[in-house]
Amino acid sequence: MRWTGGNAPDPKGRRMIRSELRQWMAHHSEVLVFAGVFLIGLYIALSGGWFLAAVGACVMLIGGVLAINAFRRNPFRRPVSAPGVVEVVEGAIRYYGATERGGEIALRDLSEIRLMRVQGQAHWRLRSVSAEALLVPADALGASALADAFTALPGLDMGMVSAALAQVADQKDAIRTVWRRPS
Repeated sequence: MRWTGGNAPDPKGRRMIRSELRQWMAHHSEVLVFAGVFLIGLYIALSGGWFLAAVGACVMLIGGVLAINAFRRNPFRRPVSAPGVVEVVEGAIRYYGATERGGEIALRDLSEIRLMRVQGQAHWRLRSVSAEALLVPADALGASALADAFTALPGLDMGMVSAALAQVADQKDAIRTVWRRPS
């Protein structure tokens, strides 16, 4: 058998998944799993009877909500290309910088979140009520945990934060305020 296109078959003669598709599936895996939960709920709901319809509707609701939340968190899942480590522990965001200064800000003390692109790299600028600021690279290890931390803030729209992350990623130098503490 002669292979003429796409990826070459593995040694056992099976076709392998294209690397681009594998990367896309890995990046969107959480969304795909919850979309699968939604489809399982749809199957159960259409299986017949009012009880199965109610159970299926509940599973569909759970899968749909989780899929939407996973979709909004997806821009936060970025390849690690910046130095340092981000942790969210006990209501505090900690950044341990390798080449930059690190620090810690409690979520209850946050007054503003800005997304900045400085020297070609996206950074979260977290400002406290006492005017202290912490720059956290958006591509640092563990920065995806910020998505869950930000959801605890009053009045934060995760859809807007995801859109800002996509917008700042497309521009050379940009600054965008994504949240301010309500007064």
